[in-house]
Amino acid sequence: MAFQAKKLINDPNDAVTEFIEGLVETYPGLQYLDGFPEVKVVLRADVSRTTYDKVAVISGGGSGHEPAHAGFVGEGMLTAAICGDVFASPPVDSILAGIRAVTGLMGCLLIVKNYTGDRLNFGLAAEQAKSEGYKVEMVIVGDDCALPPPRGIAGRRGLAGTILVHKVAGAAAAAGLSLADVVAEAKLASEMVGTMGVALSVCTLPGQVTSDRLGPGKMELGLGIHGEPGAAMADLQPVDNVVSHVLKQILSPDIVNSRKMRPLIDSRISSMLLSALVYDIQFGTTVVPLLAPSDKETLILLEIQFDIKECWEETGYVPITRGSRVVLMINGLGATPVMELMIAAGKAVPRLQLEHGLAVDRVYTGSFMTSLDMAGFSISVMKADQGVLQRLDAATKAPYWPVGVAGNHPPAKIPVPIPPSLSTTNDESFSQPQQLTQQGHTLEVAIEAAASAVINLMDSLNEWDSKVGDGDCGSTMFRGATAILKDMKKHYPLNDAAETVNEIGSSIRRVMGGTSGIIYSIFCKAAYAELKATTHSVIAPVEWAAALEAAIAAVSKYGGASAGYRTLLDALIPASSVLKERLSVGDDPVDAFVLSSETALAGAESTKHMQAQAGRSTYVSGEILASVPDPGAMAAASWYKAAALAVKDNYNHHAS
Repeated sequence: MAFQAKKLINDPNDAVTEFIEGLVETYPGLQYLDGFPEVKVVLRADVSRTTYDKVAVISGGGSGHEPAHAGFVGEGMLTAAICGDVFASPPVDSILAGIRAVTGLMGCLLIVKNYTGDRLNFGLAAEQAKSEGYKVEMVIVGDDCALPPPRGIAGRRGLAGTILVHKVAGAAAAAGLSLADVVAEAKLASEMVGTMGVALSVCTLPGQVTSDRLGPGKMELGLGIHGEPGAAMADLQPVDNVVSHVLKQILSPDIVNSRKMRPLIDSRISSMLLSALVYDIQFGTTVVPLLAPSDKETLILLEIQFDIKECWEETGYVPITRGSRVVLMINGLGATPVMELMIAAGKAVPRLQLEHGLAVDRVYTGSFMTSLDMAGFSISVMKADQGVLQRLDAATKAPYWPVGVAGNHPPAKIPVPIPPSLSTTNDESFSQPQQLTQQGHTLEVAIEAAASAVINLMDSLNEWDSKVGDGDCGSTMFRGATAILKDMKKHYPLNDAAETVNEIGSSIRRVMGGTSGIIYSIFCKAAYAELKATTHSVIAPVEWAAALEAAIAAVSKYGGASAGYRTLLDALIPASSVLKERLSVGDDPVDAFVLSSETALAGAESTKHMQAQAGRSTYVSGEILASVPDPGAMAAASWYKAAALAVKDNYNHHAS
C-alpha cells in the first residue's frame, strides 16, 4: 500500500537549492552561482573564465543522484556541475551560465548522460555558447548493460559509469591537454565501461508517496536511476547470486543486438518480451510468464528460442575479454548500508578474477550516483590500460571522489555573480525597422505565412498526435506560432536576417515546452550561427540553403534522428537536398524554394509508411502509425511550404 514518505526536508521545492547551500558550506573548494532558484550551478571556487588556462569539464543533470554531479566538482575532476530539479534535466539558461562562468580560451567539454532531455538541453546550450564564441564539445555516456539497445535513437542509458568518465576527463584537462585530446580520452573511456543496477525498493521523490511497485521479497534487475522499471523482476536472492548475475550481464554477449540475432528479431513481439526471453535462457529466470504474452506471442517465442541459443559468441556491451585489466565500481543507490556495498565488492573481485579471467586493478566502493533513497546497488566494470589508471590515480580535490582533499574554510561565502553573455546584442536592443528593405519585407511575409499555416493546422496536428503521441503537437506548435507573430510586430529586426532567425528561436524557447520547443530552438540557433558567418547584409539563396542544412545537421546531432526515423527531419532533409541541388544547377531561387517545399510535403506524407524510431511513437503499433503521418513532419512541411508560396507571391507582385 502506498504511503507518504518521511523526509528530513523543508519545502520539497527548495530541496535542491538548500542541498547546494549546504554543500558549499561543507566544502571550501566549491562555490555556486547567484540566481537561485532558477540557476543552480556549482563550480570550483578558484576558477574564473577570464584566467582559467585549461579545458573546463562540465557535467550535470537532474538532482536526486547525489553526490553526482556537484560532489565531483574540484581540481582534477569537474570544473562545474549544472543541477536540474529532481530527476529533471537542467534548463538551458543554467547550462549556459555554467559554461560562461568557467570556460576560458581552451574551451570546455560537456559530459552528458544519455537521456533525451539532457542531450537536447545541453545540446542547445552548446550551440548558443558556440555562437557566442566559446569552444564547446560534448561526449554522451551510455553505459547501461541491462536492456537490449531499443529500436530507434534512445540508446543505452547513462548510469554510474559516467563518474569514471568524469575522472578520466578531469585528469586529462588538469594535465593541460587540448580540448580535442580531452574529448578523445573521455569518449574512449565512455566506450570502455558497462553498468547494471539491482534495486530492492523504488525511490521516493520529495513530497510524494512511496510506490509499492516492488512487493515484499522481490528485487528488480536493471532498473534506471530515475526509478523507471528495469529488465526483470525476480525473487530476492543472496548477494552472491546477484553479483554473479550482474557481472555476467555486463560481460556477456549483447545477444539481442548481435549480428546473428538480428534476423531472428520478430516485429510481432515487443523488444521487452524478447529481452525477457533472453534473460530466461541465459540465467534460468521466469520473466516471460510475468509479462503475460498472448498465445500468438508464446508460439513466436517457442519458434525462435532455440535459434537464440546459437548466438552466444557475439561481441558484448563492452570490449572486455579474458586477460583484460579492469577497474570495478560498486555504487550504492542511496539507502544501501556500507556493509552491504562492501560485501558486494568482496564477492565481485574474486568472480572477476577467477570466473572471467580479468585483472582487477582498482576497486571503488561507495555512493557515487544514487537514486534518492533507493535500496540497492549498481556495478560498473571498466577496461583500464596504464593510461586510464594514471588518470584515475591523478590527484583531485573533488570532495566525493575517494581520495578527495579538503582545504581551509573561508569566513564567508558570497555567491559569484552570473557572467553576462558574450553576445554584443541582447533581447532589449532590437525593434522592428521603420522601413523594410526588400529582403526584410520578404522575410516578414514568409514568417507570417509560415506561422499562420501552423496555427490553421492546430486541430489536425492534435488529432494525428492523439493517435501516435500525447495529443498536444498542434497546441504546442500553436503557442510557438502565435508568439512569433506577436514578437515579430514588436522587435524582430527584419532587415537583419540572421538576428531575426535568432529572435524566432528565442520566441519559441520562451513558450514552447517539451521536445518540440528544444528541437526548434536548436534548429534556429544553428541556422543563426551559419547566417551570422556571412560577410554581407543581403543573404544569398545559397547561404539560406546552407543555413537550412546546418540547422538540420544540428537537430540530427543532438536529437539523434535522421532520415527514416519518422520525425520532422523526414520533411526537411529531402527539402534541403532538392533546394541545394536546384540552386547548384542554376534554377531560379524562388522556383527552387517552391519545388523543395513540395518535396517536404511528400516527405511528411511518406512517414505513414515508416516505423517510428524516435519519441513516443516508438511505443505505438505499426498498424496505428500507418493510419496517420507524423505530426511533427506535417507541421514542418506546412510552415516550409507556406513560406515558399509567400515568397513566390511576393516576388510575382514586385515583378508585375
